[in-house]
Amino acid sequence: QVQLVESGGGLVQAGGSLRLSCAASGRTFSNYVMGWFRQAPGKEREFVAAISWGGNTRYADSVRGRFTISRDNAKNTVYLQMNSLKPEDTAVYYCAARAYGLALSVDAYDYWGQGTQVTVSS
Repeated sequence: QVQLVESGGGLVQAGGSLRLSCAASGRTFSNYVMGWFRQAPGKEREFVAAISWGGNTRYADSVRGRFTISRDNAKNTVYLQMNSLKPEDTAVYYCAARAYGLALSVDAYDYWGQGTQVTVSS
C-alpha cells in the first residue's frame, strides 16, 4: 500500500504560481511512477503530468510549458510547479501512483491522494 497526501493548493490570481506537493508513505517511493490529475466541477478527472522513477516526464498539452513535475526520492515527495495559471486550471488536483511505466489514464493508477483545491481567479 502507498499513502499519498497532497498539499499546497489555494487561491491565486491569473498569471500567478503555486507549487503542489505530494508526500508518499508505505512502500518504496522510488519504485513508483507518480502522476498528477485534476478534476473540475462537472468534468471528468484528467491527466496533468507524470514522472517515472528515473525522471522521465509526460505532460498534458494544456499545461506543457507552464507546469513542471519533479520528484525527490530522498523525501518521498513529488511536486507540481504551476506557473502562468489560468482560470481554466481551477480544479481539485490529485496525486496518484502506479508501479509500472509512465501512463496517462486515470484507470492506470492504483493509489490516490485526497486532493487539494486550486482556484485561479480572473
